[in-house]
Amino acid sequence: MSAQRVHATQHSVRVAAPAGVVYGMLADARRWPVFLPSHVHVERMDFDGVEEQLRVWDVGTDQVRSSLARRVLDPQARSIEFEQREVAWPGTSTTGSWTVEPQGEDRSLVTLRQDRPWTAGDASGPGAEALERDAREQLAHIREMAEHWDKLDELLLSFEDSVHVQGPPELVYDFLYRIEDWVDMIPHVEWSSVTEDQPGVQVAALSTCAEETGETVTVEAVRLCFPHAGRIVYKETVTAELIAAHSGEWYLVPDESGVRVVSAHHVMLREEAVEPVLGAGACLADARRYVREWLGGASTEALGLAKWHAESTVQRLR
Repeated sequence: MSAQRVHATQHSVRVAAPAGVVYGMLADARRWPVFLPSHVHVERMDFDGVEEQLRVWDVGTDQVRSSLARRVLDPQARSIEFEQREVAWPGTSTTGSWTVEPQGEDRSLVTLRQDRPWTAGDASGPGAEALERDAREQLAHIREMAEHWDKLDELLLSFEDSVHVQGPPELVYDFLYRIEDWVDMIPHVEWSSVTEDQPGVQVAALSTCAEETGETVTVEAVRLCFPHAGRIVYKETVTAELIAAHSGEWYLVPDESGVRVVSAHHVMLREEAVEPVLGAGACLADARRYVREWLGGASTEALGLAKWHAESTVQRLR
């Protein structure tokens, strides 16, 4: 009989950022897709001001993982206790805590403690090496993001575009879901590829042409499709040079005359790429304007074609 053991890890990293800033990043789990490369989407299911329930999707070594998390937030102590259960391995949970200690006004010490049970000889679940690796990677990314704290307002960019469609939501959702067909339907898409090994989880690649420069840009993304909710959320795993992180969502809001279709973007700019991409003397304000026009233009084109697809289909069926 294999014996079950508990693998415990504790890792700390010093961060050149105020403790309050670092704690705020850790507490705001819904922004983790922008802050942490492995995270695709975080959905808050419940929150009473202290304890929250989350559904988390992230990218493992070879698949998209889903987990349920319970977190207890203590902003006074700058600590977060958590328990996370991976859906693929029922009964297996990781417990632990984040703590942030001030080390002066602009420095802090971040500690991640984790405990995970595992059974010797069982290779089906996550092992000790994966736990250690995940801890080091998470701390490294938190440090990298936090140390840009004085420029986060300039580096982070969120915006939406929308269109109203006089047609059924199902037709609009069908257009947005069938990303493999976009190469024949959306002019700026030059090439597309999609696989869906797990129902509702698409791994897609797109090559698009930027109208402003004529340059072809290839990105890869994980898309989570929720047809009953009329939502498709995504996270780019390979981004354009100017973008450090990009997550977004297509969502549908039905009304009495049709449906409002929204495209939302959340972007972290890559500061060191601003001048190489936009030219000498370009600044973050230029990059924000460029990305807003570029991504917004692409979204608006797709929204317009989704509208045409749904409304023309309705006309043909009458």
